[in-house]
Amino acid sequence: MLKSCFRSLAALALAIGVGSVSAQPVVLYSSNNPEAIGNAVAAAKKKLPSLQVKSVTGGTGTLMKRIQAEAANPGGDIFWSGGVGTLAAFPDLMEPYQSPEAKAIAPQFHDAKGRYIGVNVHVMVLMVNEKQLKGLAAPKTWSDLMKPEWKGKVTITDPSKSGTAFIQVYGLLKQFGREGLEKIAANAVVVQSSGQVYKSVAAGEYPVGITIESSAYEFVVGGQKEIKLVYPSEGTYLGAEGMFIVKGAKNAAAAKQFYDVLLSKPAQEMLLVENFRRPTRSDIAVSKLTSMPDLATLKVFPLNLQVANDEYEQLIAMWNLALAKAKR
Repeated sequence: MLKSCFRSLAALALAIGVGSVSAQPVVLYSSNNPEAIGNAVAAAKKKLPSLQVKSVTGGTGTLMKRIQAEAANPGGDIFWSGGVGTLAAFPDLMEPYQSPEAKAIAPQFHDAKGRYIGVNVHVMVLMVNEKQLKGLAAPKTWSDLMKPEWKGKVTITDPSKSGTAFIQVYGLLKQFGREGLEKIAANAVVVQSSGQVYKSVAAGEYPVGITIESSAYEFVVGGQKEIKLVYPSEGTYLGAEGMFIVKGAKNAAAAKQFYDVLLSKPAQEMLLVENFRRPTRSDIAVSKLTSMPDLATLKVFPLNLQVANDEYEQLIAMWNLALAKAKR
């Protein structure tokens, strides 16, 4: 009922925004999927009917390079969203902004200088297909996946191809050291995209995939009763996705309004219910709107994603060495 209500509001909001007399254009650069972008735009139009959002989509890396190339004559006004560790590497492309909505965002998702802010947070999980366990006990910890019996039965994305996979591998290294990372590498089947992980587990190709909560949860909501989400009891890892106002944006005022809407409680609730995007706001009870647990109930192993970004090349090299060692 709640989800259908949000959809009705989204459709109404889109209808209201068309044909506004005093249109306020804003160009959104986004790495999000079309459904999430559509819901975000609908939320903005509901509050600000005159806002006319043009979206330009692409991968985070591609869009950041585009913003860099356009620095003298910006084509975009606002970017949403990319991993905060990645965004932290491009401070010169951002116009600092302190949104009035920021006070509701949990402190760990703020940039100290207001250059960017976390909009949603990914929780790393084990996606388990219980039909494919074939006598094995479902893993409860990261350490379980280091045992020999899991060789070839767990899949993960190449961390050089996915920001969330990079966080997963970085977390494993920081929590379990090089030895633990090598044990995971010895057992893992590495694929080239994040989508391959959750789709292959859902299809029964592998019993376990290391992925993000929102992607795995989609199959739970879709009715696949054999799919379970496991939050490792040793501690999971978080990866916040953020947004920023482009420095020198031509439509800065409208971009700030859109920014405020995306941080607002109604928009974050809509993105949670419709797109399973866990909000960064501290005043939304996730467990009351979904069957996902509240973040406060999960054990989290802390990571400094800005430091992680600085250590990117070293980690990728270490991971590749671990994979090569496993093949000997």
